[in-house]
Amino acid sequence: MAGKHEKLYSKNGLAAKHIAEALLKLEVPSRIPRVSDFVEDLSLGRGTVQGALKLLQEMGAITLETKGYQGTYLIRRDADMLMDIAGIGPIIGAMPLPYSKKYEGLATGVLKALDQSGYRGNLAFMRGANHRLQAVLANRYDFAIVSKMAAEKACAQSDNLEIVMSLGEKTYVTSHRVFFASPEEKELRSGMKVGIDYSSMDQAIITEYECQGLDVELKDVNYMQMFKMLKSKKIDAAVWNSDENLSFDLYPSVPVKAQASIKHSKKVSEASIVIESSREDIKSIFGKIPSQLICDIQKKVENEDMFPQY
Repeated sequence: MAGKHEKLYSKNGLAAKHIAEALLKLEVPSRIPRVSDFVEDLSLGRGTVQGALKLLQEMGAITLETKGYQGTYLIRRDADMLMDIAGIGPIIGAMPLPYSKKYEGLATGVLKALDQSGYRGNLAFMRGANHRLQAVLANRYDFAIVSKMAAEKACAQSDNLEIVMSLGEKTYVTSHRVFFASPEEKELRSGMKVGIDYSSMDQAIITEYECQGLDVELKDVNYMQMFKMLKSKKIDAAVWNSDENLSFDLYPSVPVKAQASIKHSKKVSEASIVIESSREDIKSIFGKIPSQLICDIQKKVENEDMFPQY
């Protein structure tokens, strides 16, 4: 007798793959489409659809309950199994390198929230909001985590990007400050060499705001090297976020002061999740996740009440 997974290669099994994908988009509990709806949408025979639904139940992927004239309801599902049957891998997102407790908390919150909602998730860590958003457009990743300011600018420039969730102030960074190589410096001034990472939309924009009206030399620097460049005095100053581990202890800093920087500070501090706008499957998944759950887990990691897991 063929094993349950071997049955997926039968006619009923091939139908089950399509139906599994459709059932992943539903809430639990909720009424599933009628057999006749599946027949029409998938161009399959009625017996094939009924056989596919039976196979999914036999495999333990779903539990259905018939309620007479009200229809058939999905009352339980194993999302991991349905994703395997449908040939869908884990949901993969891109976010900044987790060099701060805030980012460690954000990574942990997103992955745990996906897991608690029944979905497998993985994260890739990539520098630069521009790089992450381009990777989403290229279908390398299912979503990207960037600041709300970067998200809104990118969505305004491309109809193919969409914000599916924003998490509130100080979920992305606490604030930005200007860090100096010399303890004698208290503000940016003409003649300085200032580090800028053009791949990091927030850092580049705020740096340009802070340097307006000053005759400075902007040095293109990978943000992972920013503090090494300060230490070696290859640059005199750099704008960076205040969550950077040990940065306050090693380098003197002052808050950003340009009116444009202050005006945009709330959006720069807020984390947003961006997807390719045609990805209804990913949109549906994040629509089922309470944003507060992600924030609560992030805060626990920041307060050291939970170990980061990513």
